[in-house]
Amino acid sequence: MSAVWDNLVGQEDTVAILRDASAAAVALTRDQPVPPGAMTHAWLFTGPPGSGRSVAARAFAAALECERSDDPGCGVCSACHTVHSRSHPDVHSVVPDGLSISVKEMRQVVGTAARRPSLGRWQVVVIEDADRLTEQAANALLKAVEEPPERTVFLLCAPSTHPDDVSVTIRSRCRLVALRTPPAAAVAAVLERDGLDEPTARWAAAAGQGHIGRSRRLVRDGDARDRRAEVLAIPASLSSLRACLEAADHLVNAAEAEASALSAELDSDETEALQTALGAGGTGKGAATAARGMTGAIKELERRQKSRATRAQRDALDRALVDLAAFYRDVLLIHAGSDVPPAHPDFDDDVRAVAVQVDAAGVLRRLDSVLACREALELNVKPRIAVEAMTAALRLP
Repeated sequence: MSAVWDNLVGQEDTVAILRDASAAAVALTRDQPVPPGAMTHAWLFTGPPGSGRSVAARAFAAALECERSDDPGCGVCSACHTVHSRSHPDVHSVVPDGLSISVKEMRQVVGTAARRPSLGRWQVVVIEDADRLTEQAANALLKAVEEPPERTVFLLCAPSTHPDDVSVTIRSRCRLVALRTPPAAAVAAVLERDGLDEPTARWAAAAGQGHIGRSRRLVRDGDARDRRAEVLAIPASLSSLRACLEAADHLVNAAEAEASALSAELDSDETEALQTALGAGGTGKGAATAARGMTGAIKELERRQKSRATRAQRDALDRALVDLAAFYRDVLLIHAGSDVPPAHPDFDDDVRAVAVQVDAAGVLRRLDSVLACREALELNVKPRIAVEAMTAALRLP
């Protein structure tokens, strides 16, 4: 394992900020003077999907706990390894697998983080999707951020500083670290280090649109490549209202199938493990009482599993919408005569076919309809209604 900063692709400015803060953190633990603002107790990492918000937060957490005070974030010491593997006792992760982060979960994490570090220098709380905090959970976090324990650091990750993502009061108490989408060349270099040949790495970097995880998934997962191809074939096929409705039906059904496959893989194991923990199948003296008490716990698990499945469906739809938005961006490049590399070079024929039929203003309207669909889904509009409205707006003239 190399230095923890090596995982931050194309984020040189961010790495420099976090390196300086890590050195300042070491100085603080030794009661040495540090420049004002060099290290603070709350950080907010923002950036588009794939920019590496959570990667940056976890790398910073590793540097804060690193055993090498002369080079925090070495990546080779025991602390760096345990933070990377999510097993460090002083680094606590909040990763929602459903639609939101509850106040109960946040109170538990805040309570744990108030203790003194048991092994490292700091108690670190990493909240990977701070935009999913409920209002009550955000209030619980705000109290901790306003009056932080001496050796506790909060690392929040969110798409932006917009009030819809992070409350103004929390934002005002955090130091902002803004990440950018990594350039395709940097992503391709990482993929080549993974062992890919240059042409495949360049294709995956472009198709993943700066999202390293998505690029890797497209290379390794044939189903992911097939889903992408089906989505990108849609714009050139929307020649009638019937075709629009069929396309919407396909998009929603594909997202539901993907979410169901994920749920089937996780739900049965979770349910079986909970039932076993609660004494299912027991024949002892208290078996009947245990069975009655099991009902509430099973219902709560089912509620969380349903929330996770809904989130998985929305995420699958969102990936499709991002691909569609990039398709129309490529059409705009054709109209502008730009030499900017396209996001979907393997669909150049379809891009040019749509460019012939739709002028630049029409492309912009279609791009707006894709973005409006993303917003509607975040506002809990039923997926089928939102997607049908979008595909109808994408219909070719």
